[in-house]
Amino acid sequence: MAPAQHEMSNVLAVQLQKHSMSSALNWTGICRPAGVAAFIFLAYCLATMVQIGIFGGPPDSVAEAFRILQQNKLLGLLRLDFATVLVLPLYYLLFFGLFAALKDTDRTHATIATVLVFLGVTLVLAMPTALPLMALSDKYAIATSEAMKAHFLAAGEAVLATDIWHGTGAYMGGLLVQTGAVWISVVMLRGVFGKMTAYLGIITHGLDLVHILFAPFLPKVAAILMIVSGLGYPVWLFLVGRRLLQLGNPAFGNPAHANHPREVPQ
Repeated sequence: MAPAQHEMSNVLAVQLQKHSMSSALNWTGICRPAGVAAFIFLAYCLATMVQIGIFGGPPDSVAEAFRILQQNKLLGLLRLDFATVLVLPLYYLLFFGLFAALKDTDRTHATIATVLVFLGVTLVLAMPTALPLMALSDKYAIATSEAMKAHFLAAGEAVLATDIWHGTGAYMGGLLVQTGAVWISVVMLRGVFGKMTAYLGIITHGLDLVHILFAPFLPKVAAILMIVSGLGYPVWLFLVGRRLLQLGNPAFGNPAHANHPREVPQ
């Protein structure tokens, strides 16, 4: 019986080892698409800066928004931040990749941070976007009376007051996203991303968190904080994206082991 038991133990050990390797490879595989998502966000940030510099930011009024949408729907959608709505779901993938890379550093805090970001993104995406304004703009353009035009302008004001930048849900969603991002950046201090990436994340997302907090009460101060934090996003996304792509390469190493000898901090 002893040899048979020994052989069975060896078989079980091999199966457990294979299961462990498969699990590690699955987690490693999440890091690569998350790294790609980070670089897509990087391109979005740079493109947004160029767009604001050339064409301007969001319209100052509903009437201006309607006018821009009637002249050029694509430009109107861009200035109403519709691109943000298209790109924002990638935050799910990006922060799931960060969780995959940090789950063995501090699973509890990495989980909390990721859940906060997921809840925040979901709240923001649930808010009205530029699409209702585009529909109202079309109706405003064909309105035949001043009363109807005033009606559509009022409806547009209601949409703007509850959109992804002004609504209560969006406000709380932004707070949750930035809180989760700061939280996971703190976890990075003991993880595989290097202290430069971690501190940059804490500063960038921390400033954005304060910007959101101040926005309803001190809009001018909030605007300055938003500009300063915005300068940090491209660098942070580049560092995070590069690291996730490295961790997603099976030949590079397993992200589950924070002290892997080939994982050189950035």
